[in-house]
Amino acid sequence: MRGITRRTSGLAALGAALGAISVAAGAGSARVVNGSDNAHLHYVRSDGATLYEEGRATGALPGTLRASLKVGATFSGSVVLFTANGQLRATGSASPHGSGRFQTFAGTLTVTGGTGRYVHAHGSGRLYGEFDRRTFKLTIQTRGSFYY
Repeated sequence: MRGITRRTSGLAALGAALGAISVAAGAGSARVVNGSDNAHLHYVRSDGATLYEEGRATGALPGTLRASLKVGATFSGSVVLFTANGQLRATGSASPHGSGRFQTFAGTLTVTGGTGRYVHAHGSGRLYGEFDRRTFKLTIQTRGSFYY
């Protein structure tokens, strides 16, 4: 399981992208969320090549994140962020790079909807980060926005 757990960088990045920081809105317009946040996920279980992870997202949009990730040459998965104002859903994929201790990744994120305040959420962004295979420490940067 240790080898599969090492590949969770794309999943954690996808999850962190949901916790975007800055919210702006004008009268009669959709709210826009821009920025980045951090999420630290831990392994829950696996089913074949699919990992299930969960953890806390911190920042302006804090909550609990649950994710599933299919690992392979490309990471692909889906996440749900549970917040005080509703759930936010997204899908994404990231390509890992490197085979040493540190593995970087880059990919895309698509916000697909939610519940409560985020029922009409939609948007997209980019994922970037670095994963330490020895300590499992993950550094994540997200760029993009979503509307709700």
